[in-house]
Amino acid sequence: MQKYITNNTDNKEEDKKQISKKISRRKFLKIIAWGSFWSAVVTMFGGTLRFFYPNVTYEQASVFKAGYPNDYYKGISTKWVDSQKIFIVKEEKIIYALLAVCTHLGCILEWSKLDTAFKCNCHGSGFYSSGINFEGPAPRALSRVKISFDIDGQILIDKNKLFVYEKGEWINPDSFINI
Repeated sequence: MQKYITNNTDNKEEDKKQISKKISRRKFLKIIAWGSFWSAVVTMFGGTLRFFYPNVTYEQASVFKAGYPNDYYKGISTKWVDSQKIFIVKEEKIIYALLAVCTHLGCILEWSKLDTAFKCNCHGSGFYSSGINFEGPAPRALSRVKISFDIDGQILIDKNKLFVYEKGEWINPDSFINI
């Protein structure tokens, strides 16, 4: 009988040791609460630091020099489509710049030498070399951008000022340059 009691006492001590190794519910909730508090503090601190840095989009300049008029041959130049989204058109006596953005949904146009027209691969719009639309869902002609000569004789293009054909703005002297 004595052995039984001793064994029972040993079991109680072992149970107490196992219980002491476990985390109590109260201690667990306390750890979760403090963890949540400190994660919220760190998040707020990070947000406060982010507030001091400006939201800047690094875009290309809307005004750029496109070279000299003699750099362009009669016809369509696609030199600036990838970097500036501009087609430069040189005719007999004038040079003008067309925005290479489709007037339907804003896709970038491509020059098709086979069709001698600007084509939109997204929805099938087509524009003559002058920029006037002739097929597809595009609702209006391409926009011209302001073009002038810089002091040094280079072509200066300003994409901030657009000229719309339907408003009769293509006759504006800023929408083309005489050569």
